[in-house]
Amino acid sequence: MSDVTPWSEVLEILAESTVATLYMVLVSTLLAVLGGLPLGVLLHMSSPVGLSPRPVLYRALGVVVDVVRSVPFVVLLVILASFTRLLIGTSIGTTAVIVPLVIGAVPFFARLTQNALREVSFTVVEAAITTGSSRLRIVWTVLLGEARAALVGAVGVTAVALIGYAAMAGAIGGGGLGTTAIQDGYQGYDDRLLYGSVLVLAVLAFGMQLITDSTAKLVDRRRTASG
Repeated sequence: MSDVTPWSEVLEILAESTVATLYMVLVSTLLAVLGGLPLGVLLHMSSPVGLSPRPVLYRALGVVVDVVRSVPFVVLLVILASFTRLLIGTSIGTTAVIVPLVIGAVPFFARLTQNALREVSFTVVEAAITTGSSRLRIVWTVLLGEARAALVGAVGVTAVALIGYAAMAGAIGGGGLGTTAIQDGYQGYDDRLLYGSVLVLAVLAFGMQLITDSTAKLVDRRRTASG
């Protein structure tokens, strides 16, 4: 059994691990939004209630999205290890974990985007159609504009999910708070590092959700004021 880590070292280790976790989560969230937003728009547009129904395309995209979403993240880490190694030269570490994080989060955010767009009133969309607006303009100004508060909320849900995924990656040397909690804390019999990591993860998740919820309310207020 290892000696208990002094509090001064615990705080230093947790600080470094928190920075690593934030790096993984923020980069992955950004890339997930960049990839998931257009995919979600395409899902909505090609769906039966979309502006350009494409049943075959919709079903094909839906199958791919649902299959990837159904794979547990730990399994996804293992499956993508060779691809990650081929892409960046290694399958462990914070940068390597970003690859499976993004691949797992893109379909997740795409479905959230599709659900957000589905909630936009068809009356508003119909009004834009009657004015002769192009489909691109309808998507950008009407669909995304009306759903922006829900989309901000979706970013928050995705970021919180990625915090959990990043922590799971610690089981196979992903770095960050997950590695500190599992390898240094649990396997090293150090309760300070274990529970300290769990506490910081909880604070990060709560803070991320609070920020995005506040932003979503602010966006909603602006939309109401402009109307």
